[in-house]
Amino acid sequence: MSLRRRLLVYLLICAPVVWLLALTASSFRARTEVNELFDTEMIRLARQVQLTLIGVNADDDRLGVPASPLGGEADLDDLAIAVWDRQGKVVLVDREGAQLPLRPDAVGFVDLTVNAQPWRAYYLQSPDGEWLVAAGQNLYERDELVYDLIGSQLIPWLLMLPILLLAMGWAVREALAPMRAVADELQQRGADDLQPIPVATAPVELQPMLQAMNELFGRIETTLARERRFTADAAHELRTPLAVLSAQWDRLRGAQAEAEREQAMQALRSGIERMARLVDQLLRLSRLEAAQGLAQRQALDWPAVAREALGEVLPLAERRHIQFDCRWPAAPQLPPAWQGDASLMTVLLRNLLDNAARYAPSGSTVTLQFDAERLTVENAGPALSDAELARLGERFHRPDGQVESGSGLGVSIARRIAELHGLVLRYRARPDGTGVVAELSRV
Repeated sequence: MSLRRRLLVYLLICAPVVWLLALTASSFRARTEVNELFDTEMIRLARQVQLTLIGVNADDDRLGVPASPLGGEADLDDLAIAVWDRQGKVVLVDREGAQLPLRPDAVGFVDLTVNAQPWRAYYLQSPDGEWLVAAGQNLYERDELVYDLIGSQLIPWLLMLPILLLAMGWAVREALAPMRAVADELQQRGADDLQPIPVATAPVELQPMLQAMNELFGRIETTLARERRFTADAAHELRTPLAVLSAQWDRLRGAQAEAEREQAMQALRSGIERMARLVDQLLRLSRLEAAQGLAQRQALDWPAVAREALGEVLPLAERRHIQFDCRWPAAPQLPPAWQGDASLMTVLLRNLLDNAARYAPSGSTVTLQFDAERLTVENAGPALSDAELARLGERFHRPDGQVESGSGLGVSIARRIAELHGLVLRYRARPDGTGVVAELSRV
């Protein structure tokens, strides 16, 4: 069911219910007022008759009847009156009063049944007990007046009820117009139109929903941009290796001599390994960019992380005759007490060691050193300029003059992992001005 129909149903149910409750309250109040009015008239009539009989002024206190707090006036001729003396003989009676029963001990208002009809009577004893005055009225007269009063209110309400319902339907439609405008705008948008919806001019009730939608649009835009960037990066970076592999394959097919064939196969194998490594790094970078935080955090087991990272770069180190020197802090100091994802931290350390070993001079040493607040990876290669150090970490950027294969993504991946752990990765030269030092520490 639509929100508009839901609101209309609720209003169509609630309006008549509230109207009936108001009608009931009005009927009760009208009946109370009518009873007070006629009771006042009965008291006044009984006192006037008694004053006429005893011949005293209405202000005389000998009557002993307290003044009634009820007020009201009526010009009605449907009241009955009867007067009896001490012996119970009728002294005064009108046509209707003959139906009133004698009750010598009655004082005040009494509800009666006369000729199978409900009556209400007021009995007033004289101060000396010489006579009893009774004034009565058929309750049908009161009910008729109440019905007339309620009917005078009911008919206009019944006539106006359809107009009220139409007005409520129009009001609901107009109240939901901003929501309908938002829906129309979204329907007219293209699939790639993720511009935020204006929130300031929207009703207060819609602003939280629109803000959430704008945040969702932002996340979708980020995801699409990341996917487009990944596609562009992959197309850009894979284009050259694919062309090289194609050329190497043609060379392998056309090789005649065994030595030439072996050389072509080795080149083809190196190209395939480079492409596999590039694809793996692209996928890792894409997953890291999609991550909004770490799935789990636990204390890092640095010996295990270092052992696994060193094991993964060992083939490269053996090929280039690179030695690794792992230094731990002297007791009682311990490595950095950081928490994070051990597998991601292994990837970070592996990339740092891989870069250091890949670009270090053949036969040199790469040092991995742990301190209480940081870890560093340094090699003995030629120093990079400040401009080159500042550009480390840019996607697909590699310093000029490099002979080792690479895609420039290793540092980007390492930086992203560091950010997820609340760490910062910095590059600088060694104190003697040579080599490159990668330092990982708290922000």
